[in-house]
Amino acid sequence: MIREKERQAVSGFAALALLLPVLAGCLYYFVQAVRAPNVPLILGAVLVAVLSLVALCGLFVVNPNEGRVMQLFGSYVGTVRQPGLRFANPFYTKKHISLRVRNFESARLKVNDIEGNPIEIAAVVVWRVVDTAEACFEVDSYENYVHVQSEAAVRNMATSYPYDAHDDKQISMRGHTAQIAEHLKREIQERLAKAGVEVIEARISHLAYAPEIASAMLQRQQAGAIIAARQRIVDGAVGMVEMALERLDRNKVVALDAERKAAMVSNLLVVLCGERAAQPVLNTGTLYQ
Repeated sequence: MIREKERQAVSGFAALALLLPVLAGCLYYFVQAVRAPNVPLILGAVLVAVLSLVALCGLFVVNPNEGRVMQLFGSYVGTVRQPGLRFANPFYTKKHISLRVRNFESARLKVNDIEGNPIEIAAVVVWRVVDTAEACFEVDSYENYVHVQSEAAVRNMATSYPYDAHDDKQISMRGHTAQIAEHLKREIQERLAKAGVEVIEARISHLAYAPEIASAMLQRQQAGAIIAARQRIVDGAVGMVEMALERLDRNKVVALDAERKAAMVSNLLVVLCGERAAQPVLNTGTLYQ
């Protein structure tokens, strides 16, 4: 693999300070040679002027957060990163590579999650070029390569997790966004390493069930939420009943036989687990009538 070699370029202002006086001197001697015909001087002034003009082609500008990849007849020479007016061999080709942070949002992809449910997913990827030589020579078009490989990574990640988990121990795309984002970033980085690209951030920007199953999955989520809520209510109610019976027995408020305890447990569970407020019934008799 071709790695980046940072190259120091001569200041363009120093080159201008040298070449402009040379061009001015050539013009002066050319005019003098024409007035007093002197063929060798004319040819020399023209030759030096042509060489100076060719040398001026070696001037180039490097903008902030930009690299210039230089080649000489197909051979990689180095990359200039220092911003400003620079000068290098006029026969070098100088390809512009942006080092700025860039981002893009992938298209909405329709894939199946690990449970086979069709979903729609899209992601935002933030990236930048860190090795200009790899970006220029290892892949045909590094920008297109970033887009295609990122979408491929999103597809692969989506097939590795369920859309929604049925318990807290299972990682899902909807419930564990931080872990999913880290996995997606790592997978995209592995694919883009050979292109000299660093992935700064990758996050899911759109996640939904496919339209054909969205209604059914919504009912499934609602049913799961109801079941989970009921389970917590029952757990809490049982704990409260146990605490009530324990305190009654410990404080010796009232002595209850097994049948009365069962009735009390039944009444308390009805009150605590019911969806509506309990209607009190006053007992004007004894405890057993």
